Amino acid sequence: MAPKLQWPIVTELTTASASRGAATGSRGVAPAVPRGSAPADVAHPQTIKSFVRRAGRTTAAQARAFEDLGPRFVVPYAPIAPIAPIAPAAPAAPAAGAWFGRNAPLVLEIGFGMGEATAHIARVRPQDDFLCCEVHRPGVGALLKRIAEHGLTNIRILEHDAVEVIDHMLPESCLAGVHIFFPDPWHKSRHHKRRLIQPPLVARLAARLQAGGYLHCATDWQPYAEQMLQVLGAEPLLRNTAPGFAPKPGYRPLTKFENRGLRLGHGVRDLVFERRH
Repeated sequence: MAPKLQWPIVTELTTASASRGAATGSRGVAPAVPRGSAPADVAHPQTIKSFVRRAGRTTAAQARAFEDLGPRFVVPYAPIAPIAPIAPAAPAAPAAGAWFGRNAPLVLEIGFGMGEATAHIARVRPQDDFLCCEVHRPGVGALLKRIAEHGLTNIRILEHDAVEVIDHMLPESCLAGVHIFFPDPWHKSRHHKRRLIQPPLVARLAARLQAGGYLHCATDWQPYAEQMLQVLGAEPLLRNTAPGFAPKPGYRPLTKFENRGLRLGHGVRDLVFERRH
């Protein structure tokens, strides 16, 4: 079991598509402090959380999706039963195989918002399995609804802090890919330390990728894109698949949130880095 990741900051997991309207500073509304986090007067808490819980109403349809589909598609956080490493000839880990009922390449997604892109990607890549971390309950319910609407079988959801999942359930060389789309950019300079893409997390993710596995990030905030490029480029286990920012991979759709940003003139940047052999 990997030691618990210790950072002197708190970062943000919830995707921009789910949280822009409620982000602290963007509307002047402070989110509720998650249980176990440091008090507001502690400037540098010692235990990282990869998210800030956002207020949101779960609709009746989402609640029904939880009741009907949760037992099958929402998997428990189980730190005492980590996924076994993947051998070169084995495309999936035993625990993941039990969740999905097959052995297939496993992709981790951190923060899927309302699940629009997640469902699309799972639909166009049926050969891959997707383990998706999100703590925004309405978003989890929305993705469960999409799973039912499209008849998807290759998604499993962990409603838990992604950092703890990485630390205690994902050993080295167990992932074929990682998706982090539109994490909170924390626009103000004094909040940059809260951004999700920081060297300690990137190092952990790189170690959990198989040789040739990829880390795909996307953001519509140019200063954050430049920071991502710098942080990912400094990780020795990763190499950039493009001279700078990457062309948008065909599997990533243009979501309603992204189209709205494009209409407002917000350019979107994709970064795709690969684990060195």
